[in-house]
Amino acid sequence: MRPVFINIRCKPGTSYKVAEEIALREIHSELYSTSGPFDLLLKLYVPEGEDIGKFINDQLLDISGIERTETTLTFKAF
Repeated sequence: MRPVFINIRCKPGTSYKVAEEIALREIHSELYSTSGPFDLLLKLYVPEGEDIGKFINDQLLDISGIERTETTLTFKAF
């Protein structure tokens, strides 16, 4: 499993609804409300061999209220 971090910007007034929908899907390892240009920070694990872009598209990006995302891939834990 590969850890991936996703910053999520929500449409105004929807961050709690988006967070709730993510929690209901049980795809996350950790989910935080954040300050700055993004509203949520999501950590999830993508199964080995799975296409990361497709996984994120299929599992996350159909949630109503998500305006923009920024994905950070990880390579090695220290």
